[in-house]
Amino acid sequence: MRTVNDHLQACLSAVGQLPPLAVQLPDAVGCVLAEDVRAPSDLPVADLAALDGYALRAADVAGADRGPVRLRVMDEVRAGASDAVTLVPGSVVRIASGAPLPRGADAVVPLEGTDQGDAVVAVLRAVAAGVNVRPRAIDTRSGDIVLAAGERVGARQVALLAAVGRGRVLVHPRPRVVIVSVGDELVEPGTPAQSGQVFDANGHALATGVQDAGAVALRVGAVPDRRPELRETLEDQLVRADLVITTGGLSNGSNDTVRDVVGSMGSVRFDNVAIAPGRRFGVGHVGELGERTPVFCLPGDPVAVQVAYETFVRPALLAMAGYNELYRPAVAARVVTGWESPVGLRQFVPARISGSPSGGYRCEPVGVEGTLSGLAHSNTLAVVPEDVTTVRPGDEVSCLILDA
Repeated sequence: MRTVNDHLQACLSAVGQLPPLAVQLPDAVGCVLAEDVRAPSDLPVADLAALDGYALRAADVAGADRGPVRLRVMDEVRAGASDAVTLVPGSVVRIASGAPLPRGADAVVPLEGTDQGDAVVAVLRAVAAGVNVRPRAIDTRSGDIVLAAGERVGARQVALLAAVGRGRVLVHPRPRVVIVSVGDELVEPGTPAQSGQVFDANGHALATGVQDAGAVALRVGAVPDRRPELRETLEDQLVRADLVITTGGLSNGSNDTVRDVVGSMGSVRFDNVAIAPGRRFGVGHVGELGERTPVFCLPGDPVAVQVAYETFVRPALLAMAGYNELYRPAVAARVVTGWESPVGLRQFVPARISGSPSGGYRCEPVGVEGTLSGLAHSNTLAVVPEDVTTVRPGDEVSCLILDA
């Protein structure tokens, strides 16, 4: 029997990190940078007005708090202006927010601090040098690393990339994951189910988990336990997959076809893994030599599939996408209600966790063991080591935080 850690390492080794790809800025959203992005110039490239007002020398209005100071308005500068303006001492330049500060000016008095005159303006308050000015390079300096390789690109990062003029960036692309549910008994939710049929919960849940991890989910409708159909489906899907996940069809019955079909399409190892819930898993590669695609074969039990997703699939997806941190955060919690754990297996128990870092955490198992309703209302998986068979109230267990 293979340990949980051994199977996890096999999954990580099977996928590897996807090679970098240069993409347009909109296509980089949700991806991880594969390069350090440097600023090609200062940002901003000049001293800018931080608001609408009048650019001036602070010394010229030092007495404005004792009475209005009247100054000539010599020019007006709008945002985006390229012609340099030089301020004449004893005068002001009307200026728009974001416009370059005239040479010789060192402050901006806001419109509400004046009578807003056109030819001559009365300044009603004094300002200190540097007030209402965004200095050159206050954001970034030319040559600075503004975003480092390994950072995920979201809205805030796009704003910075665009601001420094990057239209394309090098990223690890989001993995494309084909999900195939296998079983004669499976029907699509929303359609009538006959006696003996069950709805395909695994396909939808895995697709959602794949999307939550930032990958692209390509869900295939349920495939019957028939070897030709399963093989044809998998061969058709390989062209668009960075990873294939099957669920179901792994038992020893004559109708469970995954081991025969997937095993014949490449190099795939099937093992019993020391995990509860769950038992048999497969990991390896399928397809032609030189174009092998990683494949994970998961069991059919829905709760076992969700535990397998958190334990094996999600870390592999994050590794493929270039993330450095692959695992859910974990905290130690005291058990409120005890339970029995199978000998020799690492058990993952859906539970509710509450508390705080200062006061400590408590966890309580949710629902009946092995039910989707319990899993749906959980926010953590309590992890029981292989050598522990009885968990008692007050015992401390490690808990994977699912809603982080």
